[in-house]
Amino acid sequence: MGSDLKEEAIKRAKVLMVGAGGIGCELLKTLALSGFQDVHIIDMDTIEVSNLNRQFLFRQSHVGQSKAKVARDAVLKFMPQINITPYHANVKDPGFNVDFFKQFNVVLNGLDNLDARRHVNRLCLAAEVPLIESGTTGFLGQQVTVHIKGRTECYECQPKPTPKTYPVCTITSTPSKFVHCIVWAKDLLFAKLFGDKKQENDLFVSAGDGSDSEKPTDIFERGSDEDHEQYGRKIYNHVFGYSIEVALANEETWKSRRRPNPIFLKDVLPERLILQNGNLEKNFLTEDLPLSAMSSVGLSNPQDVWSLADNSRIFLEALRLFFGRREKEIGNLTFDKDDQLAVEFVTSAANIRASSFGISLHSLFDAKGIAGNIVHAVATTNAIIAGLIVIEAIKVLQADFQNCRMTYCLEHPARKMLLMPVEPFEANKSCYVCSETPLLLEVNTRTSTLRDFVDRIVKNKLGMSFPLIMQGATLIFEVGDDLEEDVAANYALNLDKVLVELPTPVSSGTMLTVEDLQQELSCHINIKHREEFDEDKEPDKMVLLGWTAREKESQVVSNGNSTSAAVPAAAEATMKSEEAEVNAEISGTKRKLSEILEATENQEASQILSRPDADNFKNSHELEDDDDDLVVLDNYPETSKKQRLH
Repeated sequence: MGSDLKEEAIKRAKVLMVGAGGIGCELLKTLALSGFQDVHIIDMDTIEVSNLNRQFLFRQSHVGQSKAKVARDAVLKFMPQINITPYHANVKDPGFNVDFFKQFNVVLNGLDNLDARRHVNRLCLAAEVPLIESGTTGFLGQQVTVHIKGRTECYECQPKPTPKTYPVCTITSTPSKFVHCIVWAKDLLFAKLFGDKKQENDLFVSAGDGSDSEKPTDIFERGSDEDHEQYGRKIYNHVFGYSIEVALANEETWKSRRRPNPIFLKDVLPERLILQNGNLEKNFLTEDLPLSAMSSVGLSNPQDVWSLADNSRIFLEALRLFFGRREKEIGNLTFDKDDQLAVEFVTSAANIRASSFGISLHSLFDAKGIAGNIVHAVATTNAIIAGLIVIEAIKVLQADFQNCRMTYCLEHPARKMLLMPVEPFEANKSCYVCSETPLLLEVNTRTSTLRDFVDRIVKNKLGMSFPLIMQGATLIFEVGDDLEEDVAANYALNLDKVLVELPTPVSSGTMLTVEDLQQELSCHINIKHREEFDEDKEPDKMVLLGWTAREKESQVVSNGNSTSAAVPAAAEATMKSEEAEVNAEISGTKRKLSEILEATENQEASQILSRPDADNFKNSHELEDDDDDLVVLDNYPETSKKQRLH
């Protein structure tokens, strides 16, 4: 590894890894082979079959076991002399507090979600421990960023757009994209049929089949005299037929939209095929294989796009298998991308609905990616990123901050580069996390409740787990296990009061202080009353302002010798597709590559933007991988100025 000082720094280092998945496996291996002697790993996940194609420390026999513990055991087989401490736990558990983080020399992240990343970022700031963030998406868009309190920007110095949401009316009545059909099938229909009956659900449930009954009936209630086949036909005809007819009755809705076509089972499948459906089950389903409607009806290729008839057969068969073979689970099921039967049901339901609304059908492979927010990871990319993380960690341990780099892995034919090192940026002075800048919240104080504020702003947007809310010296709300019963009850009553009716009214001009004691984070929020909101663009009916990206200049450094150029930092590239719109959230800072391209041959640069897959680089969304890989993307063609650290 080089000099004696470097080796000594490595041997003395106490390292915390958060995440033991795709990047984590490669990272733990690289740390061990690089000479690190004391590594702690936190991961709450267990090993799944889908992890085995790239998380090389795991085997089939490990499925269902703790990732952190199995990773430790696997590495100790070839490096038995090092100390590895695994924690099968959530990094947000109270035990992993600021004092816990202070014992480490550096923290290395390999997480898969914005919430956990923000939490670790705040703990590292409070503990004053350097954090190295990382993520991957397929071959491109990968990054390694170094966050050091007082020297560089923190992970949250650039705003992260909130997860993509859709108005209920779009999902239930006027879908225009396949992703809308997936959301309907997964979050409404699947939940209504197989999930908790007590949960609110916007799916239309009243009978619409011409019944003379004056009292509306819940069509999803299965009658005592209905067998699986009869119940399946009833559900099919209701959700794809009668409910569409009811929607068509509102002529105003369809003046500027394509009218959907009601679909009834008798028009899609002849009676003989309905009766034959599932007859192959005995030949294709065994106790050793997961239940599969595809196998039961004789379909095998998940990348085929099924016809409307095949989707209908899969829908009926999946429904029959759920109620016939998994009846004990009904009422407690939630969608799981690793549940084969659930994916088949959601795919078929989404495709039938898509057919009704004139939307292109998708294969099970594609539908699973959308429903499960999956970005298919590449093992070699994870290995590259893990190596870069260790390189930056060694620089940090040696206090060689001048040579720290944020490195992006991307395709750049003009410079013939794969890796794009960029000098770290200074902290954003408007960052509410590390600069304590007040925020502004526009909200209707006469209609929004304290619960709305806590759930949508404090927990969702600010990422606080154990919030405490104060107005001046008055405590309005607090979360904690150590609260006295009467105090907790009083706070619970406040939750359902509108803001202006709280014991200490919150109105326009009020300043609230919000703290998270576990994260040791505090921020101020100025309240501005606003009467109306755009339901499509502002579904939360609250707008948080004052957190903006600062303009900076940067310098790009080549893979070899330094090359000075006044260009912006590399973009955290992302993929544009309908899939990317599901629960999309940016998990990295927004930066542009356009000046990098302009600094090189314009002709070669334009080839990047004119190639067939150029749309993949034109939108900012995030997909979560099925374990720990970060998707971070922005478009190339915008400019911004960044201020370089010296």
